[in-house]
Amino acid sequence: MEEIEHSHVQAKGLKLHVAQIGTGPKVVVFLHGFPEIWYSWRHQMVAVANAGYRAICFDFRGYGLSEHPSEPERATFNDFVDDAVALLDSLGISKAHLVSKDFGAFVATMLGVLHPERVSTIILLGVPFLLPGLSPLQSQLPLIPSGFYMLRWLVPGRAEADFGRFDAKTVVRKIYIMFSGSEPPVAATDNQEIMDLVDSSTPLPPWMSEEDIAEYGSLYEKSGFRTALQVPYRTLMLSCGLDDGKIRAPGLLIMGEKDYIMKFPGLEDYIKTGKVKEFVPNLEVTFSSEGTHFVQEQLPEEVNQLIISFLDKHSE
Repeated sequence: MEEIEHSHVQAKGLKLHVAQIGTGPKVVVFLHGFPEIWYSWRHQMVAVANAGYRAICFDFRGYGLSEHPSEPERATFNDFVDDAVALLDSLGISKAHLVSKDFGAFVATMLGVLHPERVSTIILLGVPFLLPGLSPLQSQLPLIPSGFYMLRWLVPGRAEADFGRFDAKTVVRKIYIMFSGSEPPVAATDNQEIMDLVDSSTPLPPWMSEEDIAEYGSLYEKSGFRTALQVPYRTLMLSCGLDDGKIRAPGLLIMGEKDYIMKFPGLEDYIKTGKVKEFVPNLEVTFSSEGTHFVQEQLPEEVNQLIISFLDKHSE
């Protein structure tokens, strides 16, 4: 990834790490999820740059090589949205295509509602168009089992104690293995911790190398998990007050059929019945038959083709 250039920009009083490749007026901003970082978009950044776009990815505040906010436990999705706008301003970019994964989908969705003039298109992977508070799924939330990993990590202190038994590389390895499965990670008893759902000897998915996991491990070694546990997990159920908004920009949703997220209560119906299109009227939905939650790393050529085809169709 030598051709990807790295720098820091000042945004909202924090230094944010930025990775870039490519030049020109057509800009694609990639927003990462958890336990990801700019590196999770490495295949897509190179591909879109080769297709004539300027590719930019930044580590969210408190992630990777970006600075932590002074009080990580008070961070919100709104802060992440403000950081994205400040990044565009700092780089002199008036409008961009957004490509987002996992919780980055919430940031992109909020940008589409709050700042439509800055958004050309929105492509989401792994999580559909939803806002924090999950209002379309509210009636299904009581069906979530108490051992579900999101509920465990929502409790201050519990994930910290669980993660604290291992080094950062081992934590990220375990989460990557868990999230690559087709079943949601759920602890069987109150005494079982989420990290114990994966044995340390379990091999990585075949599409991830030891070098890849070392890269993630080193970045999370630097950043820790304070901000990552706050956003998304401890703010995910809090409404951002935008439930009446709609996204007018063209959208593309890429979901893996084997993504464990598809078994989140109510989510598959939200996508497949077309209810999501009430929120995003100009939306295309595509499913990858073998895709898991990390489809962009698992099947990069397939995902790159989908992204570039959509971008080319909607580029000005």
